[in-house]
Amino acid sequence: MLDASPEVFLLVTGLLLLATVLAGTLSSRFGVPALIGFLALGMLAGSDGPGGIGFADYQAAQTIGVACLIFILFSGGLDTPWKAVRPVLSPALVLATLGVLISTAVVTVAAVLLLDFSILQGFLLGGVIASTDAAAVFAVLRTQETKLREDVLSLIELESGSNDPMAIFLVGAALALIAAPATPLLSFLPEFALQMILGALFGAGAGYAFTVILKRARLRQGGLFLVVSVAAALLAFGLAGSLGGSGFLAAYLAGVVAGNRDYPNRRQVSQFQDGLAWLAQVVMFLTLGLLVFPHQLPAVALDGLAITAVLMLIARPLSVFVSLAPFRAFDWRAKLFVSWAGLRGAVPIVLATFGIVAGVENAQTMFNIVFFVVLASSIIQGPTIGIAARRLGIDGRGPPGPDQAAKTEDAAA
Repeated sequence: MLDASPEVFLLVTGLLLLATVLAGTLSSRFGVPALIGFLALGMLAGSDGPGGIGFADYQAAQTIGVACLIFILFSGGLDTPWKAVRPVLSPALVLATLGVLISTAVVTVAAVLLLDFSILQGFLLGGVIASTDAAAVFAVLRTQETKLREDVLSLIELESGSNDPMAIFLVGAALALIAAPATPLLSFLPEFALQMILGALFGAGAGYAFTVILKRARLRQGGLFLVVSVAAALLAFGLAGSLGGSGFLAAYLAGVVAGNRDYPNRRQVSQFQDGLAWLAQVVMFLTLGLLVFPHQLPAVALDGLAITAVLMLIARPLSVFVSLAPFRAFDWRAKLFVSWAGLRGAVPIVLATFGIVAGVENAQTMFNIVFFVVLASSIIQGPTIGIAARRLGIDGRGPPGPDQAAKTEDAAA
């Protein structure tokens, strides 16, 4: 298809986008995240499927994935109300950093013991699949018409939106150690601190500047404010990334800052970015699906199931219970639900391409395992999230958390 005429290329692209949306809608009706439908269509359209589209450019897929993640994170930030997330800011940040580190460590050990990976290869695999996907969780909850307790919902939302930078840093550190094993581990700490600080500063600055521009520019052409919103996301990522900061953190925080300020056409910008984020998800998952060769998946099925089990039953629960131990607002029911709601999405698959591009040994096998883990996590956890919320009393009808109970008692008094 890449050698076809522009007309044929655009026709096939349009058909694929439309078919991908229909496939995602169909999968959502069964309580499975839409990403399963997106990925499945990508595999069907690929060289192993009836579509026969030959695509194995991991560098291009990585670039597409990064570009799409910018708008997904920016849109997620725009929809993050500060009043709702402020009470859970501390636990969410601990879970997004320490929790990711714990998950990575557990998966590293499992990869060494179960898959015969080296420690550094296991570290790379652990970092790749450490981050969670809020979009997948919320899509499932909306489909199952499940309403979560507000504090739990805010925690999952903020953690999922802010844990990608930590996972990306760990993947970068693993690749650096594979290239130069003698590198001292402590040498990565200043780099991590610099990435987070610069990412936060440039993100907050871009979000603030975006609202100021829209207030003062008085744009006469209505569509130009949408162009400015796209520029804000790209500038936040680009400025932070080019100067050593975390571009993904910057993109997310730019959205958070802008989303909690008043500016002209705010509603239209939010709707536009929401649509752009959905388009980004469709394009990203379709592209990643094209990279997968289904005939290679059975060979990693047992390894994939083993890592999925470790991730769902050990790594994620351990990271949640340890990270949230100091925070009394979340009882064991809330912690157990947050553990089960840690679905994996696009970010691990995108990060898995980094090892292939860098030429890491066993990187293709790792990519297939990660793809299998994402599929298994979505298929197993996705349809059962609503059930878990109801059984654990997290759906708003069960017992409130300690903080909510205290507020209720104060109000009654």
